[in-house]
Amino acid sequence: MKECVLVTGGAGYIGSHTAVELIEAGFDVVIADNLSNSDMGAVEGVRKITGADVPFVQVDTCDRAAFEKVFEKYSFNSVIHFAASKAVGESVAQPLMYYRNNLTSFINVVELMKQYGRPNVVFSSSATVYGEADTLPVTERTPRKPATSPYGNTKQMCEDILRDSVAAYPGLRGIALRYFNPVGAHPSALIGELPRGVPNNLVPFITQTAAGIRECLSVFGDDYNTPDGSCVRDYIDVVDLAKAHVVAIARMTQGKSKADYEIFNIGTGKGVSVLELVRTFEEVNHLKLNYKIVERRAGDVESIWADTTLANDELGWHAERTLDQTLRAAWEWEKHVRGIK
Repeated sequence: MKECVLVTGGAGYIGSHTAVELIEAGFDVVIADNLSNSDMGAVEGVRKITGADVPFVQVDTCDRAAFEKVFEKYSFNSVIHFAASKAVGESVAQPLMYYRNNLTSFINVVELMKQYGRPNVVFSSSATVYGEADTLPVTERTPRKPATSPYGNTKQMCEDILRDSVAAYPGLRGIALRYFNPVGAHPSALIGELPRGVPNNLVPFITQTAAGIRECLSVFGDDYNTPDGSCVRDYIDVVDLAKAHVVAIARMTQGKSKADYEIFNIGTGKGVSVLELVRTFEEVNHLKLNYKIVERRAGDVESIWADTTLANDELGWHAERTLDQTLRAAWEWEKHVRGIK
C-alpha cells in the first residue's frame, strides 16, 4: 500500500507542484484547499501531468469541524501544510486576519494529527524568519530576527508551535522547510504561479509586464550595497522546492530523521540581484522589458541567500534547475495562461 500525504493548500502555487512531485515519487496524495487564492485549474493541471485521479476536498483548514472530516475519510500518515495567507503588505494592513488564519489553520492541523495518530508534518516556513541577517549566507543556526511583518511573525510562531508540539506529544514528528524565493513553473506549462490581482512576487510581475498585462515593472531601489545596487535574493525553482518536500516526507516515513523536529534551508545557495534576474529573463526569452527604478520599498531586506549544506548532506537534496530554465518555464506558463503563441 502506498504512503498517502495530505497537502493543505494543494491547489496553490507551491502546493500543486509538490503534489505532482509526490505522485511521481510514488506517493498517493489528497489535496485540501479553500480556493481563496487558487482555483481548480491547478488541481486539473496536477491530474493531467500525473495521470492520477487526485482526490480534492474544498475545505477551510480554519474550520476545525469541516477539516476533521478529511481526517475521518482519508488514511494518510503525513501532512504538508501550505494553507496560509502570504502577502507581506496585506499582513501589515490586516494583522488580525493573518494571525487568525495562519495560526488557527496550523493549530488545527497539529491537533487533528495528534488526535488521529498521524505522525508526520512538514511545515511551509520561510527565509523571512531570518530578517536582515548579520552574516551571509544564512545557515539553520543563524538567529531568527524579530519579524518585520505579521506574515513573517506567523511563520516564526508556527515553527514554535511545531517545535513545542513535537516535544510534548510522543509519536509526532515535524520538519520546517525555510525556503527562499520560489520562482518558475512546471516544464509542462500546465501549472505555475497565478496570483489574483496585483502580484506580490517579482517574477509574475516580470512575466505580466512581458505579456502586456502590466505597463511597467518597478525595481525598488538601485542604491543598496550590492554589486548593481538592487536587492539580492536566492531564487529557487518551484520544482526543485517541491522535490525538497518529497524527500522531507520520505525522511520521516522511512525513519531517517535524526530528531523529532528538524529545520532545513531550501534555496540554491547563490544570491541573484533583481536587475540580474530581469536581464536574464530578457536574454533567455529574447524579450525587452519595460522597467524603471523607483524608491526603495519599506521592509525590503538588502541581501539574503541560503547556505544549503545541511539540506544537501542530510536530505540528499540539491537544487538542479538553472536560472535560465526557471525563467524560460515562467514565461512559457504565462504564455499558456494568456493564450500567447
